[in-house]
Amino acid sequence: MSHNKLTTASGRPYAENENSQTAGPRGPVLLQDYILHEKMAHFNRERIPERVVHAKGSAAFGTFTVTHDITKYTRAKIFSEVGKQTGMLLRFSTVGGEKGSADTERDPRGFALKFYTEDGNWDLVGNNTPVFFVKDPKKFGDFIHTQKRDPKTNMKSPTMMWDFWSLNPESLHQVMILMSDRGTPYGYRHMHGFGSHTFSFINANNERFYVKFHILTQQGIKNFTDAEAADMKSKDLDFAQRDLFENIEQGNFPKWSMKIQVMPEAEAKTYHINPFDLTKVWPHADYPLIEVGEFELNRNPDNYFAEVEQAAFAPAHVVDGIGYSPDKMLQGRLLSYPDAHRYRLGANYEQIPVNRCPFAVNNYQRDGQMRIDGNGGSSPNYFPNSFDTIEADQSYKEPAWELESLTADWYDRNAPGENDHYTQPGNLFRLMDAEAKKNTINNIIGAMSGIAGPKREEIINRQLCHWFRADISLGMAIAQGLQISIDPNMMKGH
Repeated sequence: MSHNKLTTASGRPYAENENSQTAGPRGPVLLQDYILHEKMAHFNRERIPERVVHAKGSAAFGTFTVTHDITKYTRAKIFSEVGKQTGMLLRFSTVGGEKGSADTERDPRGFALKFYTEDGNWDLVGNNTPVFFVKDPKKFGDFIHTQKRDPKTNMKSPTMMWDFWSLNPESLHQVMILMSDRGTPYGYRHMHGFGSHTFSFINANNERFYVKFHILTQQGIKNFTDAEAADMKSKDLDFAQRDLFENIEQGNFPKWSMKIQVMPEAEAKTYHINPFDLTKVWPHADYPLIEVGEFELNRNPDNYFAEVEQAAFAPAHVVDGIGYSPDKMLQGRLLSYPDAHRYRLGANYEQIPVNRCPFAVNNYQRDGQMRIDGNGGSSPNYFPNSFDTIEADQSYKEPAWELESLTADWYDRNAPGENDHYTQPGNLFRLMDAEAKKNTINNIIGAMSGIAGPKREEIINRQLCHWFRADISLGMAIAQGLQISIDPNMMKGH
């Protein structure tokens, strides 16, 4: 009798359906046990809104092609041989604005990929930047609130933004990128994408490697200046959507190259930068880019709501050969992203055609709002049972994860050794050419000029301290632009 593989709702076969992943045989359950999340969260919603973040987006379908052999690092079937092609969907978005906001706002851009592989759907959900504003998920909601609307005025507030950033120097690296012209990209075709987080690869020998994904545009980097972005807002709120859609309709299919950085598991324990800190990059001199493949976007959606508004991406959706890491922000997103989709689209969101795995999906999830697949018919809705042929395929079992410690505690994400928030942003500024430095300085001055209220001077001075620690010339230029006289005490230690 043939057997069907037990899978998640996204089609990923898995082996552990009865035991939760724990820190030691009697230790606490780990947040990253996504199978546990999926089973419990779906069960909670069996008895039966615009995205909060990334509300405005554009998307297109395409094809990913493997161009280089990386099978020594991963057994993921999507990378199994050079020339292999896999269907995919890519959704771009702004972050802070509502669905009707302008495409050219100064904002990071979401860069979310869905690959329809034979081992389930793989979602690589990142941004157009390799880092982020915070490195612990408990801070995410607070940060997003500062990018949205003031609860009193219902308007965007530079005071809220800079107050938060000045109180969280870990944000400085991402703020530096945001305040450069990379904060106003020329549409979506001319920007890079990043998985941002550290993920893991597992190869056929059950060896683990840590990996970062880089998606590099083949169209060349192109950005608006601040003035050009503001001008485009008055002409076309949908500039990026129009640019992407029309180029694909005309057969000018955009392409990106996928490259990776790979760190052997053992090196993560001794590397001088915390490799799981989302506010840091891995220097290319230590971990050079390795070519993997390329993808082309070649088909526009037929219906925006069905295929873009209802598209749901979650970094929890990995496939065999690709795994997670101790990146705290990633661990938080494993829970929050699927939960956001269940809230917005319903417990059965993965049955919506754009999200549905085109290959086998076998599990015991039943009922819930908008069940559209026959609901399992008359087959059992529990596991194990004596009646069906679904089994947990042990060949998909992942290797044990050796944790550094079994001591559970609330560790300070900015403890000594984790609190250098200035070297990488300063290096980034010093790498810029003269024009990029000038534009970045002017963009910062313009953004910080909006700080208002009784705490204005306090917030400005606190943020200036961060700019000075990153680079003295940068701090001086910003202070001069804001007409702030420098207190000599601010310069101590710089």
